[in-house]
Formats: sequence, structure tokens, C-alpha cells
Amino acid sequence: MPSLAEGVVHLVRTPSLAAAIQLLLVVIAGAALFARRLHPRAVFGIAIVVLVVSVFLGRNLDFVPAVFALYALAVYRSVRSAWIGYGITAVVTTVTLAVATIVSEVPDFAPLSTEAVPSGFAALAFCIVAVLIGSNVGNRRRYLTALIDRARQLARERDQQAEIATAAERSRVAREMHDIVSHSLTVMIALADGSAGLVATSPERSAETMRLVAETGRGALGDMRRLLGVLRAGDEEAAAHAPQPGLSDLRELVERFRAAGLPVRITVSGTPPTDVGQQLTVFRVVQEALTNTLRHAELATTVAVTIEFGERVIRITVEDDATVHTGSVQGSGSGLLGLRERVALYGGTLEAGPRRGGGWRLVAEFTTVPSPADPIAADTDTGIDNDTGTTRRTE
Repeated sequence: MPSLAEGVVHLVRTPSLAAAIQLLLVVIAGAALFARRLHPRAVFGIAIVVLVVSVFLGRNLDFVPAVFALYALAVYRSVRSAWIGYGITAVVTTVTLAVATIVSEVPDFAPLSTEAVPSGFAALAFCIVAVLIGSNVGNRRRYLTALIDRARQLARERDQQAEIATAAERSRVAREMHDIVSHSLTVMIALADGSAGLVATSPERSAETMRLVAETGRGALGDMRRLLGVLRAGDEEAAAHAPQPGLSDLRELVERFRAAGLPVRITVSGTPPTDVGQQLTVFRVVQEALTNTLRHAELATTVAVTIEFGERVIRITVEDDATVHTGSVQGSGSGLLGLRERVALYGGTLEAGPRRGGGWRLVAEFTTVPSPADPIAADTDTGIDNDTGTTRRTE
């Protein structure tokens, strides 16, 4: 065992071998620096080993790898990691120089270089500069990375908002398309069937009925053109003329269903809202309910429509006394689904289903904040007089 130790000491004291070991460590440290971006901590560890070994080889401190390693820690890890690394470097350097000073006085060991201690203090000074520069560069890189990440996040949020807006617009257009097409076609089919039965017995009434069919078709075509015009990009004028029926159109709506053979009775009470969206919702609820009644209710003798404009709640009730209904189950149609979406926009609910004693009932309620003192609200024309269908003003 002593002979082995003596052999190791002899090898270390050989100048050519010490230089070879020093060169090998420098090459390893230089190669490790290429991985400083991915593994800065590992590179720092190798640099510390090179620093310690260079002292015990009887040479000056080889602190260059440590400087680059601390710079890499500050840039690619964090400022905290860099300062911790500097603290480790300072402690290791001090302890290594102290131990090397003591060991150098022992016979058979390599003497300590006379420039080792001054170079140690110089190394610590250079390491501080490396940490400061690396911290500045690293903070700037991290700041730019944060800005890029924020910009990407905002772009994703913008795309998501655009997708949500597109989906909402598609849903709105789908509701409008359904309301226009379904209502108009239902009325036209009912009128055409009635006209076919009157051709032989009452040609004049048959011709009048076909005239109503043509008027209904032209009205639906006009609504479709205005609706499709809204879809053109940048067509603000078309958007301003989008089909937005209101309470003033209820009279024409009810008369159209009466002409199709539906015995509609309507009752309106309270002060109508001035909000265009709420008026459109009332109109669409009545339109869809009467369309479904005309399509599915057989042998109905009475269809009662009740619209109550309360101070905070608007309630719409449509019920019939038909003994047979050919419609599908509740809520399965896109029409009722669209109505529920409309009513939900104002925090309301919609229920539809068979009623006791026969028939079908639809009830829609949604909130409103009317302004009774507003002269515009007082003059809102529903276009309907209770039960008769004549024009009136709601007081």
C-alpha cells in the first residue's frame, strides 16, 4: 500500500504528466461548455473540479471554465442559481488554497505556485463580473421570453374569442333562418292546402288565398336577403337593415296565421319594453309557438296567446285545445332550442308540453327593467287589440 502511494506521488510530481492532466482537464471543461445551455449545473460542477485539480497540480488556478459556467447559470437558469454558484466557488477556492498551502510544505508533494493566491482573488473578482453580466443578459432573455409567451397567450385567447363569436353568430343566424323559413313555409303550406279545397266551391277565396301565399313567400324572401346581407364582410349597411321584427309586427303575424285557418285569440297587458332585443324575443316566441301549433295541432278550436308585460318580468303563454298533436317530444326541435337560447339571454326560461284536459301549452318568462315614465315606452305599438286583432296602443 505504501508503495502504491509513493508511486502516485511520483507520477503527480512528473512535470510532463502534470501538464498532460492539466491539458486533459481543460479539454474536458472546454467540451463541457458546449452543453452550458442545456446543462449549466453539470458544466459548473466540472469547472469546480478543474479549478481544484489545477491547484494541486502545482499550477495557478484555472478559473476560466468557472467564469463561463457562472455566466451560463445566470443566463440559462436563474440569478439565484448564479449567486449560489458564486458562493460555492468562493468557498471551494478559499478552502482549496488553504489546504494546498499546508500540503505544499509536506515533502514529496508539489509546491504551491507563488501566484496561486493572487490568481484566486482575481478569479473571484472575474466570477463576480461574470455573474453580474450573466444576470443582466439572463433577465433580459427571460423578460423577452415572457413577452413572447404573453403575446402567444393573447393570440390564443383572441383566436378563442373569435371562434366563440363565430359560433355565436352562426347560432344567431341559424335561429333567424329557422324562424323565417319554418314559419313562412308552414303558413304557405297551410294556405296552399286551403286554397286547393276552395278551387271548386269558391274560386274567389281560392285566388285570395294564393295571393296570401305569394305575399308570404315574398316576405320570407326579403327577410332572407336581408339576413344573408348581414353575412357579407364589412357590410355595415346590410347589418343595420337586418330582419328585426318587433311588437309592431305582431298584428301582421297574427293575421297571417288567422288567414291560414288558425283561430288565434291574443291578449296583451302592461307596458311593452323599449329594448329592441326583448321585442324581437317576444315576437319570435309567439311566431314559433303559433308555427308549431299550425303544424302539429289538429282540430284546434282556440289558440290563446297571452302576453304580460310586468315591471320586471315578461310572460308569454300560448296554449291550444287540440285533441291531437303530431309533434315530436318536448324540446327535441331546433325551434324550441333556439327559443330557449333567446330567452336565456335575458335570464329566462321556456317550458312546453301537454296541458291537463288536452292541448298544448308553451310558457316563456324572462326579466326586463322597463321604464314606465319613458314616453317612448308608453307609445310602443304592439299592433294588436285584445281578441280582435285590430291596431291599438298599449296604455
